Amino acid sequence: MATPSAWNKVSPPRPRLSGASFHREGTDLKASPGAPAPAGGSAAQFRGQARLPRFATPRRYELRLRPDLVACTFTGSVAIAVVVSAPTRFLVLNAADLSVNRASIRFQSLAPTEVVFFKDDDVLVFGFSKQLPLGEGVLQMDYNGTLNDQMRGFYRSKYQYKGKERNMAVTQFESVDARRCFPCWDEPAFKAKFKLTVEVPSDLVALSNMPVANSTFAGPIKTVSFRESPLMSTYLLAVVVGLFDYVEGMTSKGTRVRVYTQIGKSNQGKFALDVAVKSLDLYKDYFDTAYPLPKLDMIAIPDFSAGAMENYGLVTYREVALLFDDKSSSESSKQNIAITVAHELAHQWFGNLVTMEWWTHLWLNEGFATWMSHLAVDSFFPQWNIWTQFLDGTTTALKLDALSESHPIEVEIHHASEVDQIFDAISYEKGASVIRMLQSYLGAERFQKALASYMKKFAYSNAKTEDLWAVLEKETGEPVKDLMTTWTKQKGYPVINAKIKGNDMEIEQAQFLSDGSSGPGTWIVPITSGCGYDTQKKFLLKLKRDKMVIPSQCSDRKKGGNFWTKLNINGTGFYRVKYDDELAAALLNALEAKKLSLMDRIGVVDDSHALSMARQQTMASLLRLLYAYRGETDYSVLSHVNSVTVSVARISVDATPSLAGDIKQLLIKILLPTAEKLGWDPKKGESHLDAMLRPLLLTALVQLGHGKTINEGIRRFNIFLRDRNTPLLPPDTRKTAYLSVMQNVSSSNRSGYDALRKVYRESAEGEERLNVLGILPSCRDKGIVLESLNFIFTDEVRNQDAYILLRGVQIEAREIAWNWLKENWERISKIFSTSSLLGDFVKTVVPLFTSNEKAAEISKFFATRTKPGFERTLKQSLENIRIGARWIEGIRSEPKLAQTVRELLGKP
Repeated sequence: MATPSAWNKVSPPRPRLSGASFHREGTDLKASPGAPAPAGGSAAQFRGQARLPRFATPRRYELRLRPDLVACTFTGSVAIAVVVSAPTRFLVLNAADLSVNRASIRFQSLAPTEVVFFKDDDVLVFGFSKQLPLGEGVLQMDYNGTLNDQMRGFYRSKYQYKGKERNMAVTQFESVDARRCFPCWDEPAFKAKFKLTVEVPSDLVALSNMPVANSTFAGPIKTVSFRESPLMSTYLLAVVVGLFDYVEGMTSKGTRVRVYTQIGKSNQGKFALDVAVKSLDLYKDYFDTAYPLPKLDMIAIPDFSAGAMENYGLVTYREVALLFDDKSSSESSKQNIAITVAHELAHQWFGNLVTMEWWTHLWLNEGFATWMSHLAVDSFFPQWNIWTQFLDGTTTALKLDALSESHPIEVEIHHASEVDQIFDAISYEKGASVIRMLQSYLGAERFQKALASYMKKFAYSNAKTEDLWAVLEKETGEPVKDLMTTWTKQKGYPVINAKIKGNDMEIEQAQFLSDGSSGPGTWIVPITSGCGYDTQKKFLLKLKRDKMVIPSQCSDRKKGGNFWTKLNINGTGFYRVKYDDELAAALLNALEAKKLSLMDRIGVVDDSHALSMARQQTMASLLRLLYAYRGETDYSVLSHVNSVTVSVARISVDATPSLAGDIKQLLIKILLPTAEKLGWDPKKGESHLDAMLRPLLLTALVQLGHGKTINEGIRRFNIFLRDRNTPLLPPDTRKTAYLSVMQNVSSSNRSGYDALRKVYRESAEGEERLNVLGILPSCRDKGIVLESLNFIFTDEVRNQDAYILLRGVQIEAREIAWNWLKENWERISKIFSTSSLLGDFVKTVVPLFTSNEKAAEISKFFATRTKPGFERTLKQSLENIRIGARWIEGIRSEPKLAQTVRELLGKP
């Protein structure tokens, strides 16, 4: 290990480049991709740069880094092979939070006469006294920076080794943070090769995208050189330095795969390793393209802002997203790990080998990786019914995309500061859902062959959405571009209004919005319908309205009332359906007769919930539909039913306070039979899905105030405190017990709260600590809620996990949380300076409210505090408040709601 004195040789930080030169005189031209290179003028013409100009492009980076893990600084030098393709005397690239040594800057033998940094745009401009020679030259410079604590760029993460806290150095460059590690052309289209060398303490492990080429030692320091990478984008470069164990496997083609962990945790990487090896083999066959690199490493990072990051050949993860322990991890954690690993490894093809041209096309990366991860996990674990669970994501996307403040899948990104906002359910889950819709329309085999052709055509380069459509059209002969453009270039989706007229079904599309209005959008909609799963009919709805003939086996409605028909079979289409009264009644009968598939049982309840929120359907009819699920036993279906019950229970508190208790009792009546059948204790040989269903239902009952479940949870928790290995509280049901304990906590009775804090401090398992963290504020006592929220500011809570605490705030404590957020906003903004983390605070607290007055208050507070990175999140959260307020108005005006609730409860 390097001694502190060894690091004193690092030169002190130089002053940062001043932004004062922003206002130098000169024309205010904005160079754009493809624009002529400016031969004259001053560096000021590049102020306000949205995209880097293309008159000079990188071919190869030779990068040398020396992190100081004690002082948390680093020095670096970079030599960039740059091709100058048009007359210019400028080089324009990205940098942020770096101190560049001006005396070291050279392009060939030329020193710049101007060095200007535009801080607002992270643009660094070098102006030279004469035009640069055309062709390839080398730009080189020395610089230094800070290993920050913001989990972006080149940063530090803390971990424990032999009872002492240590730092590791980690990179997180997506989307636009490579510029915080080295000056570069930090846009996806500027692909280049990378030759990396790092100087680190001799006892540490250094990892990067490529295997180690050689290592040399000089006392306490070793120099590690990595093999040169293939062409790739800057955001995919990765470096990790620290102490690690690993487990290792091999693919069928001999690619070495490793999972790196903290010392002593390597066994927890075995499950992810198995999934990774299988994923690489599956994707190689699916894309008919070999994995491009000689090795794949995956590593668990203690401090990590995202869930995982697909860096080429060195994938980084949160610990809970990679590590699985048979004794302490839940079944849901196991499934999440499998999905996450499969997602990141799909990126090695869709994203890394073929990369989006610009962030507007982010969905090409994330939508396909999300869809592919389900394809892979379904292959490895068919018993998990993962495609049915895929609808969880579809529902999330449908909810977000029903807001006027949503955005298209292909959203125009004009500035780097806007990128973080689109890492959301539109890019991921809606992207994946429209891919599933397209595959269903084209057929699985044709779709796969076309994707393989796309992969080969654009390997090691960049692609736009239109490039994918062109290949799919060529390979299948179908009008893919016309169809899919309606889904990717406009926000929102349609609701299909269906009604019976004779033996025809008339259908009409209108853009669905949760505020009850109808947007202007029109789509080409792949419609599927049928009155059974052997009588499906498919056609493209290209017009605003059309009609379809009901199959003969569905059309005779005069023979005993068995008629029913369903649109959007198995939820393959990204749209909702609203049926007329006759069709809705028939579908309810089919549901109660158990004639609908799992996916269609999900679709019916999700659509009904959304229509009720938009006041296109009554709360009474929604409750009658929910009651039809009282005998349901499937995890995926009950997961959606539970989400609806949570929403109904919450809104009833504000809409009908006098009826809220009865509504909760009704919801308990719906969920309780299956919960009692499963019980608290795992059954020998039970399925993975039943193991996940148990905590889902028990937790729901606790949230609804079911006394018997709460008391049992407390009883088991007390036994757990005496014996942490008791079989009475296995990992799957601990969260339910923790929540049960918090129901009786108050400032005068805090023993349960203190016990939970003790569990948090003593546990070494990330999943358990997160479970406790998300439960701590789950009570109504102001003092306990504030104490829990202030826990965020202690060293015991990692910044990445802070928003988990906020998720535990109950609706009864929302004012406490909002006042806390206002009072601490400046502090929060300073600690959690990255936009995505600030957005988590906003979208967790703000949508708890349901009044227009509160929306106005919140809007006023943020009027001078909004940043570009969470501006869209704030607008969406405020819109959700207003939607809730409007829904309440509708519920209060229902004349038969109370009667319906009493009837379903069996009350006179």
